[in-house]
Amino acid sequence: MNWDWILFDADETLFTFDAFGGLQRMFLDYSVTFTADDFQEYQAVNKPLWVDYQNGAITALQLQLRRFEDWADRLNVPSAELNAAFLSAMAEICAPLPGAVSLLNALKGKVKLGIITNGFTALQQIRLERTGLRDYFDLLVISEQVGVAKPDRRIFDYTFEQMKQPPRDRVLMVGDTAESDILGGINAGIATCWLNAHGRTAPEGIEPTWQVTSLSELEQLLCKP
Repeated sequence: MNWDWILFDADETLFTFDAFGGLQRMFLDYSVTFTADDFQEYQAVNKPLWVDYQNGAITALQLQLRRFEDWADRLNVPSAELNAAFLSAMAEICAPLPGAVSLLNALKGKVKLGIITNGFTALQQIRLERTGLRDYFDLLVISEQVGVAKPDRRIFDYTFEQMKQPPRDRVLMVGDTAESDILGGINAGIATCWLNAHGRTAPEGIEPTWQVTSLSELEQLLCKP
């Protein structure tokens, strides 16, 4: 194994992240039938907020509250309550992605494993427990706790402190989002592997060291003799 550490993103890299399903489940408690059109409206607000968060323009808390402001007004319920209900619903429907458990079993004991995620503390910890994946990981770094998000180099510097400063050429970052995971790894001076399940073209100026289309392909790449 060429690596001392492999760092993974969480959402859509190790875990499914079915936001539409989570929102549908959550809104049932408020007697709302949440439609595909509602989801498009939600994403029109949510996606730019995530870009702002990755760019350091807003905090994790601002993102979590602002994405539900319209619904908070409609239902006369605090944004914070809706956000908490959403994270709880997402925890309930979480599952490892196909190939995740096999990959982690193949790596466990051969290399140290970490998660570095822009997701939120409440969801990440519950999900690791519920899916039984917690014990695979030596380190869990959550942007909400660090105060900066990928691709900011500072979250990687913090991670390297936690890892006791291994050589950077012995660390690999794996993730599904080129703009945060791969650019973040490049900013940190480490090798990257883009999990590109949907055949996207890499954004200009972001060149991953490797690309794979699935976790089973990544397992073959990492574990082939």
